[in-house]
Amino acid sequence: MSIPFNFRLTDFPVEAETLRLEVREFLSSALVDVPKETRAETWYGADEGFSRKVGERGWIGLSWPTEYGGSGRSAMERYVVLEEMLTAGAPVGAHWIADRQSGPLIIRYGTPEQQEKILPGILRGETYFCIGMSEPDSGSDLAALRTKAEKKGNKYIVNGTKLWTSGAQRCQYMIALFRTSKEEDRHGGFSQFIVDLSLPGVTIRPIIDLAGRHHFNEVVFEDVEVPETMLVGKEGDGWNQVTAELALERSGPERYLSSYALLQELIKEFSERNDYEGVTEIGRQMAHLTTLRQMSVSVAGMLNDGENPALEASVVKDLGAVFEQDLPNIAHRLMDLEPDNQGNDFQKYLAILTQISPSFSLRGGTREILRGIIARGLGLR
Repeated sequence: MSIPFNFRLTDFPVEAETLRLEVREFLSSALVDVPKETRAETWYGADEGFSRKVGERGWIGLSWPTEYGGSGRSAMERYVVLEEMLTAGAPVGAHWIADRQSGPLIIRYGTPEQQEKILPGILRGETYFCIGMSEPDSGSDLAALRTKAEKKGNKYIVNGTKLWTSGAQRCQYMIALFRTSKEEDRHGGFSQFIVDLSLPGVTIRPIIDLAGRHHFNEVVFEDVEVPETMLVGKEGDGWNQVTAELALERSGPERYLSSYALLQELIKEFSERNDYEGVTEIGRQMAHLTTLRQMSVSVAGMLNDGENPALEASVVKDLGAVFEQDLPNIAHRLMDLEPDNQGNDFQKYLAILTQISPSFSLRGGTREILRGIIARGLGLR
């Protein structure tokens, strides 16, 4: 029986480790005034000024081809930048999605006009994107989305709603998947568009979570006129584009480092204690972290080699979400302290991550969807 997973040990090249030192030096000064509470939010946190500084260093679009304004460096070097940013708690949320997937999508499928208009702003850390996939009443079944884009002359008229849209309140654009025709194939008839969120008929409504934070949004389209020049690639090719994007979205260090600040605090608390249970549990979690990191780095290596590791990326995302969501519960049990936004650093981190960790298994695909993909890859369904 052949093994469907293609994980392999992958080392960082010398130039990536050299870059790692540059990033650490930059962050040592760039994050001086960033509160610890903000750092605990990792890529939920957003700071437009910080994003512009990262753009000035050339670290947005780092692995994009030079002909599109990027630095032409490897996916492994980009991975190092992200890893250092996340472990330090840098507020990368503003430019995150544009750098990770929207820019590469426009480079691969966009027209020269789209590329010329949009890519420079992304590279400067000034143009931000959100992703319009999920919808009400469709659950985790992306193929069940109902938002329609009907062609009329040189425009598409869009009606429908996108849900759980991360960061839409601060973005200029959305990459949105709309139904452009009805096909027998349930994965057919979809197209992606670059939607200017300032267009008439677009309404962004905040979804405030139980912790009082505004991360998600509902985005409503009412007779929105999207120019045909903002169609991404060919009409009807949206599903293929989306599935290629998901490997980028599901496999990076953000899929296992969201609770890293809390793990650091746990290590600090138990470093001078003679506590067998605590030290043993921390060792177990570090082993999980190390394994997840190597799996994630392996996916980065595959992407760097031009492969499409969609199955492996789903495994990383699923296992990473379990790891991230377990850590607050483990920390609470070991320390026997309640989450408290007004308490010490540990209690603040615990409060923040206890409140936001339920979303970790939603973003980038729910656990059920990911396990369905994995089951198909194993030939079980």
